[in-house]
Amino acid sequence: QVQLVESGGGLVQAGGSLRLSCAASGRTISSWAMGWFRQAPGKDREFVAAISWNSANAYYRDSVKGRFTISRDNAKNTVYLEMNSLKPEDTALYYCAGSSTLVPGLSRVYDYWGQGTQVTVSS
Repeated sequence: QVQLVESGGGLVQAGGSLRLSCAASGRTISSWAMGWFRQAPGKDREFVAAISWNSANAYYRDSVKGRFTISRDNAKNTVYLEMNSLKPEDTALYYCAGSSTLVPGLSRVYDYWGQGTQVTVSS
């Protein structure tokens, strides 16, 4: 059984930056597609970014393109989300997830989920 643990969230002013990490334990994630999703209070969970197993392909929702960067270090069994130029509308609980199938924005194909890390952006 794999466990995904997110970290790096916090409170930041608009325009600031945060780097989220997702550390996996229990098995290697090197062959998995990995994604980041977020959920704001009162809203549905939404796709943020995804990356293929070999980092060859990355995908982003339109509202974060150019500001967020997803990356991974398979040797460390860890996935990252670098977030720059943060906006108040980025405030949400951020989850990482792993899937054996690369369908970036489709949450139901992700088999494993972390508990989330809170990101709050003040205006």
